[in-house]
Amino acid sequence: IGEEWGFVGCFVVIGLYSFLLLRLINLAERQRSSFSRVYGYCVACILFFHVFINIGMAIGIVPVIGIPLPFISYGGSSLWSFTVLLFIFLKLDSNRLGFI
Repeated sequence: IGEEWGFVGCFVVIGLYSFLLLRLINLAERQRSSFSRVYGYCVACILFFHVFINIGMAIGIVPVIGIPLPFISYGGSSLWSFTVLLFIFLKLDSNRLGFI
């Protein structure tokens, strides 16, 4: 993204990840059950660490390892696992709202 879109593309991607993380934390704080709250915080934490490590690898402060950038990096299993993580949390949130 940085090679093709430059600073603006990187800034947009980081902004979207920041919005997603803040939204996940906000939804986790609203959960009634402790399991849903902890699960939401864990999903946000996993997403944060994957994004942080990828940004660190791109700017050279973290050694290069094989952690994919969520929802962007090429690979079916990574995309599938992050999608399932978010869908489970959204299902827990819909149970909080009573949409069973």
